Amino acid sequence: MELTVNGAKTFCYTGGRPFDAAKPTVVFLHGVLNDHSVWILQTRYLAHHGWNVLAPDLPGHCKSAGEPPRSVEEAADFVLALLDAAGVEKAALVGHSFGSLAMLEAAARAPERVTHLALVGIACPMKVSPALLENALDQPQQAIAMVNTFSHSMLAPPPSALGPGTWLYGGSRALMKRVLASNPRVNVFHRGFVACDSYAGGDAAIAKVQCPVLFLLGRNDAMTPPKAAASLQQKAPKAKTVVVDGGHAMMTEAPDAVLFALRDFLQG
Repeated sequence: MELTVNGAKTFCYTGGRPFDAAKPTVVFLHGVLNDHSVWILQTRYLAHHGWNVLAPDLPGHCKSAGEPPRSVEEAADFVLALLDAAGVEKAALVGHSFGSLAMLEAAARAPERVTHLALVGIACPMKVSPALLENALDQPQQAIAMVNTFSHSMLAPPPSALGPGTWLYGGSRALMKRVLASNPRVNVFHRGFVACDSYAGGDAAIAKVQCPVLFLLGRNDAMTPPKAAASLQQKAPKAKTVVVDGGHAMMTEAPDAVLFALRDFLQG
């Protein structure tokens, strides 16, 4: 599905089902150097079980045109503009990593438009090491290798993942290379990491959120360890927390656990 958001073509994966604005809608937002495909299991399930699904490629990423967001705040504005473009008054928001910060900020800016907020692999602050920032700018292929080492707690998939012969590390690395190559004009890797590193509004944002909140964290996440969400959890005492056995790339390392946590949360 293609929408025009802020004057630019935006690709949204709908889980293999036609979009129907009359249904309840859930929006999925990916992280740095990812695209809509990281949500493939979760989006397809929900799309076939009563939900509208919108899983966009961020502006300037893969199938979406436009200027890649320079900040978490710009990404949040994109999410709200996406709802407008789709004709959706209210939606559940699900974000991973950088996407989780953007969804948090969006829910704070327009709390009346958000029914549920799921923060997957979130940290506050989400600081990025100087070595990763430098390599993302000057040696992005080396940085991709570093990120994938830190993002996975295993090298091969569990039986419930993508099937025999799947290599989690290699698949993720290939995806990141493809996303980086999709925009020869802007280094979306470095820009995304700078946006994560610079965002300081998390504590203020969580205080403005009015909907149910889910913290979905990876037990073995080295990029955004579960303890890095503590300040947000303290400011959202009624939030639910689910910790799954996986690393930062938990949507592929623990796909069923992530799906079930999201399903139960959205049905609640």
